[in-house]
Amino acid sequence: MDESGVSTDKNRVWIFDTTLRDGEQSPGASLTSAEKIDIARQLARLGVDIIEAGFPAASPDDLEGVRRIAREVGTADGPVICGLARTTHNDIDKAWEAVQDAAKPRIHTFLATSDIHMKYKLRMTREQVVEKTREMVAYAKAYCDDIEFSPEDGCRSDPEFLVEVLSVAIAEGATTLNIPDTVGYIVPNEYYDLIRYLITNTPGGDSVIWSAHMHDDLGLATANTLAGLMAGARQAEVTINGIGERAGNTSLEEVVMALRTRPQTYDLHTNIDATQIVRSSRMVSNYTGMPVQPNKAIVGINAFSHEAGIHQDGMLKHQSTYEIMTPESVGLSQSNLVLGKHSGRHAFRVRLEELGYEMDNDDLNQAFERFKKLADKKKNVTDADLEALIADELYGPEEVYHMEGLQVACGQMGMPTATIKMRGPDGDTQIVAAIGTGPVDAAFQAIDKIVQMPNTLVEYRVAAITEGIDALGEVTVRIRRDENGRRTFGGHGADTDIIVASAKAYISALNKMLTYTGYADHAPEGAAATVKVGAAG
Repeated sequence: MDESGVSTDKNRVWIFDTTLRDGEQSPGASLTSAEKIDIARQLARLGVDIIEAGFPAASPDDLEGVRRIAREVGTADGPVICGLARTTHNDIDKAWEAVQDAAKPRIHTFLATSDIHMKYKLRMTREQVVEKTREMVAYAKAYCDDIEFSPEDGCRSDPEFLVEVLSVAIAEGATTLNIPDTVGYIVPNEYYDLIRYLITNTPGGDSVIWSAHMHDDLGLATANTLAGLMAGARQAEVTINGIGERAGNTSLEEVVMALRTRPQTYDLHTNIDATQIVRSSRMVSNYTGMPVQPNKAIVGINAFSHEAGIHQDGMLKHQSTYEIMTPESVGLSQSNLVLGKHSGRHAFRVRLEELGYEMDNDDLNQAFERFKKLADKKKNVTDADLEALIADELYGPEEVYHMEGLQVACGQMGMPTATIKMRGPDGDTQIVAAIGTGPVDAAFQAIDKIVQMPNTLVEYRVAAITEGIDALGEVTVRIRRDENGRRTFGGHGADTDIIVASAKAYISALNKMLTYTGYADHAPEGAAATVKVGAAG
């Protein structure tokens, strides 16, 4: 980039990741501060150029989360750290407070420009919107050199009015202009024409980076983003797995691999390390509790699977017959190294390193112990099994409550009963029994007797990670706290026993809820049918 902050490489596409801001606004995608830091570090390893770390004015917790990312991830050789702000003094003050410690800070401010938003939401005239843009972009520029401005609902705005607003933003110091399809309405040829029109007609348009931010309400987010890049935009605003409000945002992995796979069409490139894509996808999925659909492009479990005989025959003859990219190119391993119960710690460590996991000795020892227990149940442990095992180890929430044992009795001849042994935040261990409509319900009811955090189970999903009767089962649950009714919390668990995996996932979700709400103030009354067995060592 030159001194003005504009890229001198005309074929370079800047990847602006908003997983931690727009992505976290997905229903149920609540993240703790520690989880946000982990994802931000992984985004840096992935090679994203800009991390939109949050909306600092939304809450003190969000401000502190963005500030931590700015300090710990926003190093001189790391990504730009960006905070979102409405065009108000308070929002911009909070955004700057949050990102100022980053080596490369950015303030992203926005104001609606469509007639429908101005009339019904803002209750402002066009003249007032122009003046507010002038005032607030200048205010942000006094804090920070790197300013991004977005005309919200830009794709339903009058193009001539957009030119007027954007030219004012440029005059006041904006360095990136983002044209969002806030409601996922536009189609690719329309977006191409809009970006070309704005670049051509906006005074100073050749001195800034133009950006595409699309929503997927019509399933066109990736197509629209690529159309914008073809038209001259050089920043793509994306999320891991395409998560986001309503139908989601443009998927990072789809844009990156489209540019990489079709260079003859786009002649554009990014600085993304594509071998980190799958790992990033799984981390975000596990932390948010939002499973990736099996047929999701690039990162779905079926993305490189071939069942039809014609396809299998072609693949056996030459991989390129039915695959336009290799699994290895996005971080899926095809290693021949087989791990089993006789495998040693060294082979286990080497395999994890090949998969991209770096662990200290304590974490490695815990993971190896879990691996040995799994290997006793399975003849061969696959990479998919390892990924699930490590996800539980690395991506689990802070353990307020920990399951130490579970016993379930069920069947047609009796009532499903679960007995669970759990260690609580005070170190005491309790044993509780409960009856349910089925084994999973019984296990959850036993957990509830100990944790005593009223909630509603809003989603429960089970998937087999690998084939075979000894397959590792993966469970995802999402719960909603009864008191506030809106925020949901996801949990993830994996085990060869699906009831155990279910209990792990439910406890994980409860731990997230407790961490978010402040478990120090959570002191359950003594539960019925509870036996205390002493403090944990």
